[in-house]
Amino acid sequence: MTQARELYLSVADAAARLLAAPEVAEHWDRPSALAELSVQGLAGHLAGQVFFIPAVLAEAVPSEPGIPLHEYYARVSWIGSDLDTPFNQAIRSGGEQEAADGPGALAARVAACVAELRRTLPAAPQRLVRRPTWGPWSITLDDFVTSRMLELVVHSDDLAYSVGLPTPEFPSQAVETVVDVLSRIALRRHGATNVLRALSRAERAPASISAL
Repeated sequence: MTQARELYLSVADAAARLLAAPEVAEHWDRPSALAELSVQGLAGHLAGQVFFIPAVLAEAVPSEPGIPLHEYYARVSWIGSDLDTPFNQAIRSGGEQEAADGPGALAARVAACVAELRRTLPAAPQRLVRRPTWGPWSITLDDFVTSRMLELVVHSDDLAYSVGLPTPEFPSQAVETVVDVLSRIALRRHGATNVLRALSRAERAPASISAL
């Protein structure tokens, strides 16, 4: 099993435990920490980062050319986009629909999916994958797994904060991988000087170097 897949499965386990926490069910209908997104919608979106893996593995190998992970993030249009764009509206509605059967049902589906991925993902062949919303490109399975790990780490923090729980403990290598990807996105969005100052000089730091 590749390191990316091993780290992803560890992070997915932590996300599954968070989704099963009683605090999530207690806050289900309340607003989350993210604008215009309920805890239900956020939980559904978080769960989707687990469900995406078997979905792409079930599809045919795409004919679109493969690109590196960091090029993928350079091409996507959703980074920094307004909340009312069709893409972001679809994210919110999709999260609500994914979680429509309630917190218990969602947590059970995620736990079952993670258990199945523990059986299938380690031996899955390295191949290209893509989602229908992308442009005319694809990425490798391991890069896709890494991108979903980023989503799981970021949105687990969002969900935990939303319901008053501590952020789950993730493997240090998983966090380092996610921070590396986020740092490269931040460099593209804000420039080297701003990122360097934010990381080294509080007195000259910009207001934000948010990657997403």
